[in-house]
Amino acid sequence: MKLIFQLLLTAIVVLVLAEVLPGVGVDTFTTSVIVAVVLALLNVLVKPILVFLTLPATLVTFGLFLLVINAVIILLVDYLISGFTVDGFWWALLFSFLLTLAQSVLFKLTERK
Repeated sequence: MKLIFQLLLTAIVVLVLAEVLPGVGVDTFTTSVIVAVVLALLNVLVKPILVFLTLPATLVTFGLFLLVINAVIILLVDYLISGFTVDGFWWALLFSFLLTLAQSVLFKLTERK
């Protein structure tokens, strides 16, 4: 149940960020739910591989290269889902940063003690 709630929160954040950022677009709420699911799957399946392959760059930049990996994941979601568009790498970087920030705040606020 917690996973479904987090996916719905992520879908809402994706929809809001698509309205706020001019370089990001989402067609419908259903598309934003699909984006949230695909993003979660890619974060579980692809991101650990990318982190492992880019470990030297991540260590040299003190972890800042993880922002680049997040942007690449967002661009991959853009490629996979037709109703979700990101205009370029910098928009993907900003979108991933704001999405992570919003998720951190919302998940912390909704966490049970």
